Amino acid sequence: MKKALITGVTGQDGSFLSEFLLGKGYEVHGTIRRSSVDFRERIAHLEGDPNFHLHYADLGDSLSLMQVIGKVRPDEIYNLAAQSHVQVSFDSPEFTANVDATGVLRVLEAVRLCGLTDTCHIYQASTSELYGKVEEVPQNENTPFHPYSPYAVAKLYGHWIVKEYREAYNMFCCSGILFNHESERRGETFVTRKITLAAARIAQGKQDKLYLGNLSSLRDWGYAKDYVECMWLMLQNDHPEDFVIATGVQHSVRDFCYYAFKHVGIELEFIGEGAEEKGVIKGFNPEFSIVNSQLSIGDVLIEVSPDFFRPTDVVNLWGDPSKARKQLGWNPQKTTFEELVKIMVESDMAKVAVERASEHISTNLVEYLEKGIVK
Repeated sequence: MKKALITGVTGQDGSFLSEFLLGKGYEVHGTIRRSSVDFRERIAHLEGDPNFHLHYADLGDSLSLMQVIGKVRPDEIYNLAAQSHVQVSFDSPEFTANVDATGVLRVLEAVRLCGLTDTCHIYQASTSELYGKVEEVPQNENTPFHPYSPYAVAKLYGHWIVKEYREAYNMFCCSGILFNHESERRGETFVTRKITLAAARIAQGKQDKLYLGNLSSLRDWGYAKDYVECMWLMLQNDHPEDFVIATGVQHSVRDFCYYAFKHVGIELEFIGEGAEEKGVIKGFNPEFSIVNSQLSIGDVLIEVSPDFFRPTDVVNLWGDPSKARKQLGWNPQKTTFEELVKIMVESDMAKVAVERASEHISTNLVEYLEKGIVK
């Protein structure tokens, strides 16, 4: 039985990859950080599996990595742990560099010092943000990098140190240059979940408006559940190579908003330009039951806020997955853009419905207690 070690196992990608590898018959080990608050929601359903194991380790602590890697002696390592939020990297650039740059070096060194150089295959989660201020579209494995945020700069170090260890020590290590990949498990601070949650909350009367940054920013959005398969395929390849993991299809933040609200029964139209652009209700789909009876045609649901503009912003990411399709046999469009948005919206509609039900029960209980009905 093959052993895989996943850093960042509690994240979106880590949880999907764990499910995928367990389905392939792997013994899966994941690293989690010691913290006063334990976030394991995405992997809670896996913790009863006899082939799923968790260990404490941190990319900022080389000794903890060496202990886990030396104990598990994995056949494959998937380094998914990172400070992965671009905006946060402007607020915490030093922390981002320590985890996203030096953290990769610590993983590689741990493998080398534990004597696993010839046996362990290593996957590094790289990012489309490396292209930053893009120099050509679409972007492929040969496109020059121009990082445009502290996050991207840190990730570029990680990308290049993997290449260095591959050439210097003949290690099987490679980077997947992942373009934006989303899912119902995406963190709520990311723009896609912010949009789908807002659509669900507005439709159910729990939110009035959604404030966003640049609606014209272009991204290549895919489904994270599809992308973890390509990570695995990269480590089954005959030779370690870097691959772009993307759909090859580009959409704007505006498009994402349109389809998110479409899937709750609200048709939007966008008026104005730049900072003055707004998303307003054009109509309703009668097939949907919208709880929020206060909504009317012409209501403004989306506004642009300068608070969400970054000091430097990447506006045109578009990946070319031709190499992965040809060499690995990976299907980059297994889940379409609109299907992805629908999956996320349906999940958030259910989440908000549960929240509303819980609030209703709590309110009624308080009323009963005040009236002396329940003691």
